[in-house]
Formats: sequence, C-alpha cells, structure tokens
Amino acid sequence: MSNLLLSLLNIQLPIIQSPMVGVSTPRLAAAVSNAGGLGSIGIGASNVEQARAMLRETAALTGKPFNVNVFCHQPAVRDAVRESQWLQFLTGFFAEFGAAPPVSLREIYTSFVEDAEMLQMLLEEKPTVVSFHFGLPTQAAIDALKAAGILLLCSVTSLAEAQAAERAGVHALVAQGYESGGHRGVFDPRQDLQMGTLALVRVLVDACRLPVIAAGGIMDGAGIIAVMRLGASATQLGTAFILCPESSANGAYREALKGPRAHQTRVTSVISGRPARGMVNLNFTSLEAPGIALPDYPLTYDANKALNAAAATQGNTDFAVQWAGQGAPLARELPAAALVELLVAEMKS
Repeated sequence: MSNLLLSLLNIQLPIIQSPMVGVSTPRLAAAVSNAGGLGSIGIGASNVEQARAMLRETAALTGKPFNVNVFCHQPAVRDAVRESQWLQFLTGFFAEFGAAPPVSLREIYTSFVEDAEMLQMLLEEKPTVVSFHFGLPTQAAIDALKAAGILLLCSVTSLAEAQAAERAGVHALVAQGYESGGHRGVFDPRQDLQMGTLALVRVLVDACRLPVIAAGGIMDGAGIIAVMRLGASATQLGTAFILCPESSANGAYREALKGPRAHQTRVTSVISGRPARGMVNLNFTSLEAPGIALPDYPLTYDANKALNAAAATQGNTDFAVQWAGQGAPLARELPAAALVELLVAEMKS
C-alpha cells in the first residue's frame, strides 16, 4: 500500500493516530508508528522541557517517524469584565463542592505563534513531522522547520484555511470534519463552516494540490476505505485509539466511552473558550450562560479545569472533559498495534 504521502512520511499505512493532548502518550505514538502508521504526540499543553522529554521518550520507543503537534491559536486578549463575569457565573458550581473559583484566570497554554523556545527545541530535536492546530505559526517558523527537513501538516476545516496553509508551504492538509472529537482546528471560531468530513475531503481534493488527510468520524477499515475513495491520501483517527491501554485516558473516561454516553456527543465552547466535541455531561448541559461572553481560549479552560478538580475531590466526574467524536460508539478496546492490524484487515475485507 503506497502513495506519495506515505512515501513522503516514510510510513507503510495510511493511518495517523491523532495527537490528542491529555490522551496520547509516547507509548501510544510509538506503538502506532511501530505498526506501520504515524503515531503522534501533542505538546500544546506542555512547556519546553516537558515537550522535549516527550519527544525523547517517543524516539527511544520507536525508530520510525512520528508526529509532534503544536497549538497555533491566537494568544488570549485579556478582558477583565468578561473574565470577572464568567468567574462570578461559575461561583455556584464551585460552591456545590465546597470550593471557590480562581481569583483570576491564567493563560495556561503558550501559543506556538509566539513561543520561540519551543520552536528552537523542535529545530534541535528534529522530529520527522510537526503538525499545526488552530491555525498557522509565523512564516519564519514554517520556513525554519522546513529548512531543518521537518515535514509539516496543518489541520484545516474549510477551503479558505486549506488555501492559507498551502500558501504558507505546509506539506499536507488534515481535513478535520465536524464529526471529530476534541477541539476544532478552525483558525477563527467565528468563521466555522462546520463542514462534515466527506464534503470537506472532496472540496479540498478538488481544489488543492496538497495531499489530504481525512479526519473525523473514522473508526474502522470501512471508514478508511470510504474517505480514500473520495481522494484522501491517508486518515487521522483519534477517538478510535482512546480505549487502547497505551492511552492515558482514565477509568471514568474509558467507561463513558464504552457506555450509552458515547452516543451523545456535542460541540461546545464553554469548556475551553474554543469549540470542541465531547461526550455530554454537566459541562455541556449546565454551563451554557446566555448573555455572558466567554473569556478567550485558554482562559476559559483554566476555570473549567479548576471546577473539575474541585468536583473530583468529592468523587464527582460530571465536569470531567471527555472528548470524543461522533464515531465514539464504534470504539474498540485493543492494544494499539492490534487495533492497527485490525484496521488493515478491515480495509482488505
């Protein structure tokens, strides 16, 4: 099984494991890469030394290529009124667990757009692949990564975003459909066209020169074959790998994914300040606050993490973040290598 993208990435299978921050681990990424796909780690929530350690741990577990994902969101614009109103709204929820909301909100993730130290670390460690989510970094960063021989992928949710990524010089496009679990890669959430995977893949294959990687709702070999027949060169699967023992998903997350809540996913911005799809719980049903503007991402996320931590002290997981895509009911509980092997068998059947 070979195409130009697989040759470029030096992988055997058109299967990329999504770089899910909080779920993907060096063990998971290495297992997928060793099985012939492209494993991924996400460093968007890590500082430079944590990220370097993750890269080196992954490299120690596989001699194969793997992908390192960074967040390229626009840095938060502070707004004291919005932040105060949001914290005030959350006060009652914290009180249920004998806690109080943070006094102020922190920008818990540094965007790669302005993280020169993270760029330098990547240039030193030279992973085979770096991928961008939430947008593009500076052109200087793109040029530097390419000059170091690093292959670049970018998540896109529309033709306009794909064309911007193409102009910037990335090597391939990750076409993220609205079915996808976790955060939407949309560059500007106010411009989200909410295109499904099938339509997005066809539009990009028709209009763009770059290889297209289909992402969103793909859980089995039949799904992989379907999007490749539409012109995708490869696929990116996230939710499909959550139940693998190599992932860092906790017990409550795993049980939810194996139960009826897997059939109920929704996109909301109230958890982090950016649209993301997960299994419905009180985050989705109780935190919608008409008339209250959300603080920018990731400030809103700081408050939600504090609320979940307060709930967790009481043994409550109702505010846990459990990202999952619309294909969640199809998740299988298998070691990563066995899952990749099964996907390949399904593609041939």
